[in-house]
Amino acid sequence: MAFSLRYARPRQFCRFLPHISSGNYSRQATPTINTLASSVSSLYREGVQIARNGVTFSFSTISQMSCNESTSPQVDIMSFIEAAFDELQGPHHCWFNVVEGNKDFFKRDGAVLVLFGSQVDGCDLITTFEKVKLIQQRFPQLSVMGFLPCNSIGSDADTSCLVEMVMKEYITFPILLSNKKFPDMGNKGCSILFKDFRNPSVYHEEGLDLGMLRKAVEELNVQQNGHCDNLKSTWVKPNEVNKDPYLCSAVRNLLLHFPGCISADESGNRLFLSDSNHHRIIIFDGNGKILDCIGSCPGFEDGEFESAKLVRPAASFYDEDEDCLYVVDSENHAIRRADMGRRVLETLYPTCSISKKNNNLWTWIVNKLGFGRDNDTKSEEFDLQSLMFPWHLINSVDNSFLILNRSFETLWIMDSASGEIKEVVRGFPKILEIYGQLIMENVSLLEQIPHDQLPKQIDSSGSLKGLPYAGLISSVTAFQDHIIMCDTVGQRIMKLSRESGVCSNFQLSNFGILGLPYWLPFSLERVYATADGLQGVWTDHLQQFKLLPGRIDIQLSVDIPLDIVLVEPVQEGCIWRQARGVATEVSGAEGVAGSLEKVGAAQQWYDDLDNLAFSTTESELTVEDDNETSDLRSQDERVHIGCAVNTSPGTSEVIVYAALYMKLRKSPDQPEDSQEKYAARIADILNPERTGGIGRDSFVRFLLKSNRDLRDFTFIKPLHVRIKLDSLDHPKVGNSKEIILADSKIEVNVSLNS
Repeated sequence: MAFSLRYARPRQFCRFLPHISSGNYSRQATPTINTLASSVSSLYREGVQIARNGVTFSFSTISQMSCNESTSPQVDIMSFIEAAFDELQGPHHCWFNVVEGNKDFFKRDGAVLVLFGSQVDGCDLITTFEKVKLIQQRFPQLSVMGFLPCNSIGSDADTSCLVEMVMKEYITFPILLSNKKFPDMGNKGCSILFKDFRNPSVYHEEGLDLGMLRKAVEELNVQQNGHCDNLKSTWVKPNEVNKDPYLCSAVRNLLLHFPGCISADESGNRLFLSDSNHHRIIIFDGNGKILDCIGSCPGFEDGEFESAKLVRPAASFYDEDEDCLYVVDSENHAIRRADMGRRVLETLYPTCSISKKNNNLWTWIVNKLGFGRDNDTKSEEFDLQSLMFPWHLINSVDNSFLILNRSFETLWIMDSASGEIKEVVRGFPKILEIYGQLIMENVSLLEQIPHDQLPKQIDSSGSLKGLPYAGLISSVTAFQDHIIMCDTVGQRIMKLSRESGVCSNFQLSNFGILGLPYWLPFSLERVYATADGLQGVWTDHLQQFKLLPGRIDIQLSVDIPLDIVLVEPVQEGCIWRQARGVATEVSGAEGVAGSLEKVGAAQQWYDDLDNLAFSTTESELTVEDDNETSDLRSQDERVHIGCAVNTSPGTSEVIVYAALYMKLRKSPDQPEDSQEKYAARIADILNPERTGGIGRDSFVRFLLKSNRDLRDFTFIKPLHVRIKLDSLDHPKVGNSKEIILADSKIEVNVSLNS
């Protein structure tokens, strides 16, 4: 791949993306820069050998860099890349989409594909990213990086545009930006393939031949190791290797993250929204009440709605006769079928023997570790008939699905019953010639939407010659007397009344169904204990108590800033509690049986030694109902979260995560502030610099591009509280062996004021 570069002048960049003004879409007078676009060569080998040294990288924070006005001397590109690995930001480079402070984000040894910048526009940009991501998936051992040489980078406006691009294309590989020039590389895109920084080969020419690339990578591996076993192309992605673009870490805390597609079940009063970059399908009724949710986190796994996994779901179609929802699982190159009655997600295409035939525990463990193999899945050869990043799905009258990618360059015709691909049509002109009428029927719905709402959407979804609205056919649906449309720029759902022509935001509710977002609990690999807390994770509140062993009731009281309002009461589904060490959580216990459980190794030792039973009255074990443990603001203007644990002598820790759904408060007594102030306030609450990936000012600019009243923006405020408990020895009664179990109650006050 290569990255698209456009120069306003030979030595000055314009912008990364087309500018979106309030209401109207317009391109700058000078050409715009489509960041990260390119063509990875069709691997016509130029045999250009570059000097030694070279490496790949990822994104991080951008700093402002200016280009020397004089023509910079030719720089050895491989030496420059290798030197850039030493620090995330230097005088002539900076990295994006990489975890800040992590210098080992990229494998320096092994095969590396560097995608050098080129000029690409429109749908070519989409096609380029699809091909590059496919290379990543099919060559797991091949490290891929982007290299974008430029003259001036780092402005907040450019960074926010880069965030839009990464979010829209779902780019996870690292990108190196530089103000250096490399005149010998030319002004078009190219690919640099090398191993261990030796004997790099440069490939020019537009387009991408996956078969040629596979051969080139295997040949490179043979030259270095004498065999080609450890760099093998594979269709099956290892399980649990999916990751989100780091540059968009802060954007994930918005209620919706690139809501790409929507469909409807009018008779059942249900809408199916693909919250694409949150990897889930949200099901809600005509009033916005969330009824159900499909998908737990990014991955590829069948099962019940709560445990099933998708990666970037796109278009969907509801079959009323079967009571099934068919979903395009874009990044998994799959079509999934959700049985709404059984609440089970299955894979229609491709067929996988592992997930459907081998259901024993050992197979499940092997698959979880990423070592599973699917004998039914093609691994050695690239099948040109296979789905590659499908996005749109149209139901045809002959029990077939018409499946299109975002660039409208490939159409797959699939049997809706068996999942078999019957035919593949390539090229937009040919697709339009054969199925133009069916596509136009879907486009006609867009013609009823006011034109001042469409330009922003066209820019975000891409446009086609002669058919500018085609990219939005899966983003709009008719529902009762409204037209429902996804706004991927404003991160919202809009509804247009056909009768009055009034356009408004769709207000969602009942967020407890969504559960705790998968990105809130931090992975153990990124967290380790320190003297005063944890390294690698942000904690809103950390407090330590010394108490006697026994039952401890914990009451969390959270102060909410006055200018913030909770959208709805905090539900149990949005709270996660965990007890570690010698503590055992009993908040969810039902009845006495749960209370008689041993409370840790120390307590078990005491019980066995003294032949005593650990017992408590039933009334003490009764857990408060959801309304008591997790209120919206009570009369004291706080949020209360309850928890109870049993402890024995020793140390323990209670961890509480919660997702608080918030908005800026609309107060009739206060004058309206500017949208810039509202955006700045949201940025202060979410603190993107703490989350990583994007700076505060860039996040503010990103919010302002939504062209909406930011007080209507629903966002998630993550709450992370850790309570350390130091339980003393059991008190005893005189010389008796009897021990005393104490009942304690502690109150923890947490403030979210920033």
